[in-house]
Amino acid sequence: MLLSRRTESFTDSVIRRMTRISLRYGAVNLSQGFPDFDPPKEIMDRLAQVAQVGPHQYAITWGAPNFLDALARKQSRFMGRTIDPHSEIVATCGSTEAMMCAMLTVTDPGDKVIVFSPFYENYGADTILSGAEPIYVPLTPPAFTFDPEVLEDAFRQRPKALVLCNPSNPCGRVFTREELTIIANLAEKYDTYVITDEVYEHILYAPHEHIYFSTLPGMWERTISCSSLSKTYSITGWRLGYIIAPAHIIERAKKVHDFLTVGCAAPLMEAVIPALEFGQDYYDSLAAKYAHKRELFLKGLDDLKIAHTVPEGAYYILLDIGDYGYQSDLTFCEDLAAKVGVGAVPGSSFFREDVNHLIRLHFAKNDETLYAALNKLENMKILKK
Repeated sequence: MLLSRRTESFTDSVIRRMTRISLRYGAVNLSQGFPDFDPPKEIMDRLAQVAQVGPHQYAITWGAPNFLDALARKQSRFMGRTIDPHSEIVATCGSTEAMMCAMLTVTDPGDKVIVFSPFYENYGADTILSGAEPIYVPLTPPAFTFDPEVLEDAFRQRPKALVLCNPSNPCGRVFTREELTIIANLAEKYDTYVITDEVYEHILYAPHEHIYFSTLPGMWERTISCSSLSKTYSITGWRLGYIIAPAHIIERAKKVHDFLTVGCAAPLMEAVIPALEFGQDYYDSLAAKYAHKRELFLKGLDDLKIAHTVPEGAYYILLDIGDYGYQSDLTFCEDLAAKVGVGAVPGSSFFREDVNHLIRLHFAKNDETLYAALNKLENMKILKK
């Protein structure tokens, strides 16, 4: 008997595969983007309390009310709009489910969806699993900007939605207001939804500014804003995400979410509430922490004369391995883990274009870990053929 045709071209996640390869060789894992430092003490203390007193049973399917109330207050402050916690938010199992839920909410089989390339690997898979067809629009290195005419050519195919990751994984691009306005005007002209992935909304480097797409004129009604608490509070294993959108969209998304995962972990929704009540000083400190890590890691690469991109947001960089003589960036990354001791992700897993000369590393690690990785990368030249 045949299995599903829509999944026959899938591989496993290359990002998660590289974590397994890093573990196999004891490499410093700069592939999968999770930190090796603790979450804020306030939520760890609250988690210890919750372990004793609960809740330990199902929460309301689309989010525990006190969690949604706290999340709505936090996002209302940052988005500059009063978010109704009961009709304009659904809590999801990470932004991964949020994106899949959003895709299933707005698309039908046969619809088309615009995806910028490079892209986080799930976006293409989400589109295909929904029965839709991705239209890839290139972000051109080294600045990773798009050509407005090429983008409008994609819109002329009458897509149902566009996926916008801002700040962008893997290239670290933070889209300008001018660029976002171009996208907004085309979305309105061609009656297209915009599904945003804003998980790195608080990890930015001056002078770059994150602009919530839904706050642009006329865009609230056609934007499905997806995000997660994973990166902001260093709790990637907690899998707490959310969708914010107009009430009529959320009403449909709630039904999709209910049958995808039922709901988020009740103890974790309770434990994270103190973080959602942090003041601006926490977010300033977070940005300063990552600015320090970026400076440390990029200076180390510069000292080693390793060519790299400079992210405007998020915590990823792309290294150029074009001079190393490899035909396959996956093989290079396997050798990098096995022979040099650093885990990275082949760039080809992010690009629709034929790209085999870039690899992705991240710097969401303790300083000691980053120094250890740089010490190992000093030996990267042994891979030259």
